[in-house]
Amino acid sequence: MYKIPIVNLKKQISPIRAEIDTAIKKIIDNADFVFGKEIDNFEGEVAKYCNVKYAVGVSNGTDAIRLALVSVGIQYGDGVICPAFTYYATAGAIASIGAIPVFVDIEPNTYNISIANIEKILKQKKDKKIKAIIPVHLYGQCADMDSIIRISKKYSLKIIEDAAQAFGAEYKGKKAGTIGDCGAVSFFPGKNLGAFGDAGIVLTNSKIIYEKLKILRNQGNRKKYNHLLLGYNNRLDTIQAAVLNVKLKYLPSWNKKRQENAEYFNEKLKDEEVKTPFVPNYTTHIYHQYVLRLNYPSKKLVEHLNSKGIDSRVYYPKPLHLQKCFQYRGYKKGDFQESEKASIQTLAIPVHPELIKKEMDYIISSIKDFLS
Repeated sequence: MYKIPIVNLKKQISPIRAEIDTAIKKIIDNADFVFGKEIDNFEGEVAKYCNVKYAVGVSNGTDAIRLALVSVGIQYGDGVICPAFTYYATAGAIASIGAIPVFVDIEPNTYNISIANIEKILKQKKDKKIKAIIPVHLYGQCADMDSIIRISKKYSLKIIEDAAQAFGAEYKGKKAGTIGDCGAVSFFPGKNLGAFGDAGIVLTNSKIIYEKLKILRNQGNRKKYNHLLLGYNNRLDTIQAAVLNVKLKYLPSWNKKRQENAEYFNEKLKDEEVKTPFVPNYTTHIYHQYVLRLNYPSKKLVEHLNSKGIDSRVYYPKPLHLQKCFQYRGYKKGDFQESEKASIQTLAIPVHPELIKKEMDYIISSIKDFLS
């Protein structure tokens, strides 16, 4: 057991437990388990919070990406650009509908998708059927959406934002996930806003996409036994919606505390031989992960922190283009050098809102001990 875990859900839930218990009890008492009214309530609150027209609750973040792709017309054999350095779900969702993940490299400072590499891939025209881009707002800050929009217009591409780690972050005043054609969000328990199991949502300003998403998530139904499309069983559970609706009220303060913790780490580590997170002026950062970087492999520092009871991890130790499940794409080591370097040189440390100053000071001193 870690003294300081990367996420502390027990400590987060404790002060709001009574509210959550009441919300869950209400659903159990009413036996309102599937498509209960709490789903409509939660979707409405999310739409209001994000200042977006529509929000469609779904089963999880991966299915949010998959349904978003189908809703904008991506079909079998279509190419979809995504970064090589991200969680598997981004590319896995693409492949799950028979589309083709087209990997590109990342920017070395933000770890988000490389604009230059997107343009390079498109100019080469090796994948002539590229139809969409999925920028991932990695670790909690937004990718360069203006540049992505410019490219998408030039090449007639759809944009699905993977905002799984950035729910609440802002790009030039707009919430992550509301800038492209649609945005996919995960509410996995460890996210800044986490359910008590799997849950997700798709954000969009398009009524056409919204109506299609509602049908796709519910077996292709608008009315029972009347299947309009080849849909899926990707409904959001009512109990998860109720839990998330309680927790959504606290998200702004939780994100603010993450930012304050990150600022404290930045200040205390600024003179050390470790790179703290870089945040461009076009985006805010909500620090789903606080990621440090060394000029050499981070493995020994991770091991050192773990030995001190500090939960430190590498997100992500193997880029997607080198994963066995994507071997069929024909990529090889060296194809995306920034992604490969980031997978070796980075590490995350706890930054969650429940950290106290004593714990942060212990983390800082443990890092300094290693670096000295």
